Amino acid sequence: MKRIYQGKTKDVYEKEDGTIRLMFKDEMTGKDGVFDPGENQVGLTVEGSGRSGLKVSQYFFELLNQAGIQTHFLAADLEEKSMDVKKAVVFGQGLEVICRYKAVGSFIRRYADYIESGADLNGYVEITIKDDERQDPFISKDALVLLGILSEAEYDLIKEQTKRICDLIKEELATKGLTLYDIKLEFGRGEKPGEIMLIDELSGGNMRVFNGEESVYPLDLETYLF
Repeated sequence: MKRIYQGKTKDVYEKEDGTIRLMFKDEMTGKDGVFDPGENQVGLTVEGSGRSGLKVSQYFFELLNQAGIQTHFLAADLEEKSMDVKKAVVFGQGLEVICRYKAVGSFIRRYADYIESGADLNGYVEITIKDDERQDPFISKDALVLLGILSEAEYDLIKEQTKRICDLIKEELATKGLTLYDIKLEFGRGEKPGEIMLIDELSGGNMRVFNGEESVYPLDLETYLF
């Protein structure tokens, strides 16, 4: 295999057959040793977090594939901490799509004068540009189209798919007695014309989940699911 990208929480390799292999690490995003899915830097290393993230990702990708949603997922190997996926091209330098059900995290920090912490947001969708230097700035639909990162049709499709995907994950978590507060997704263009699919991972490190009033630590999510 040829390594084509070294990321904060995963390394990316291209296999001989043209598919991609993601190797999950034990690093987690955060700051000063505290986990935070909204951070764009490695904040801590926790043994077993890579395998846990992969196991949860496999669970949700299989759920979405069964629902007929386009994803890049092909197969996972928990012992090797690897996930084989279809090749995809990111939009621009990469986008993160956040779906919010509760006003927490950066949302409440930005808009605290207008809304109470924990208020319902009904699956509000917003997009940020992946840019560590500029702290992943938020970007509007008009700006995405103006800069040639997305077409209007692609934006509308991604927003629609985000709502569908996140509602399914929210409903699945609810069957385990859990509440989804927010979740971060990534999309890419597939090799087929017009194909847009969900990429990256779907682990506890990509979402805020609560059990009643208590936040569920990412590594504990699998204990609820399995």
